[in-house]
Amino acid sequence: MRNAAVYRYSLPMDAGVVLRNQRLKTRDGVLIHLQQGEQEGWGEIAPLPEFSQETLAQAEQDTLSWVQSWQAGVLPPDSLLPSVAFGTSCALAELEQRLPLQADYRKAPLCTGDPDELFAVLTALPGEKVAKVKVGLYEAVRDGMIVNVLLEALPDLRLRLDANRSWTRAKADGFAKYVDPALRERIAFLEEPCKTRNESRDFAQATGIAIAWDESVREPDFVVEAEPGVAAIVIKPTLVGSLDRCHALVEQAHAAGLTAVISSSIESSLGLTQLARMAHWLTPATLPGLDTLDLMQAQLLRGWPDSTLPLLDRQALECVWHS
Repeated sequence: MRNAAVYRYSLPMDAGVVLRNQRLKTRDGVLIHLQQGEQEGWGEIAPLPEFSQETLAQAEQDTLSWVQSWQAGVLPPDSLLPSVAFGTSCALAELEQRLPLQADYRKAPLCTGDPDELFAVLTALPGEKVAKVKVGLYEAVRDGMIVNVLLEALPDLRLRLDANRSWTRAKADGFAKYVDPALRERIAFLEEPCKTRNESRDFAQATGIAIAWDESVREPDFVVEAEPGVAAIVIKPTLVGSLDRCHALVEQAHAAGLTAVISSSIESSLGLTQLARMAHWLTPATLPGLDTLDLMQAQLLRGWPDSTLPLLDRQALECVWHS
């Protein structure tokens, strides 16, 4: 006997969360709950505004079709909408006990706010010190100076930087000019510094700063391959697709000698804990990029260890459909 339910959720965000061109006041998505006999599985479908190709309305419609087929005894193919493919595949994997329970709850902290507080946080990091800095939001020169200060002050720190394709080649060079060449090897990678892949490749070759593919991973012509100056690919499952698709990308990256990083698209704590399980399973040697929970004002269904945010239960969800 199969039973299923589809729910909507809406979580208030911290003030000041801006995605590209819009302020994100709430994080909205759909959850599915599958049950078969004693087993159950949850999945989160939450297209990210400004980044996902599909809208939440489209994703919800597709999710309802998928769940109704599954409940009727048919296993539908993976959805063509990445957020739906990811959420439904997670729910199935939990139901069939294919998603291991062990999780990697370490986070590469996102460096924002007061520098003195930041130094305290980074100095206290246990083990390998890896942190992330968003660049490209302000002047490239300012970004370069901040990165240089962090690397200079903390000799065992490695930084992951993310520019979201925001720089011209000239601005990217302006950034690099302010990072001491002796410190550049401690930049683990800079995600997509320039507006085109070729400009980013040229930047890496010219500066010795390693780059990573992020947006490119989601483009139809992208091929995972070893290239000079390319260190990693960043996999955001909500934007990429099913567990199988993500698993294949990880294997291709490792075969090419690249690092694969599982990263969040600002999912709720339910989705984030599933990403942490994926990371422990598929990329156990690599710190995942999951430090987004504190952008929200509450957790949902499953809590992240050590988080002090309130945890909302099923009563906070709006049931859209159930069998």
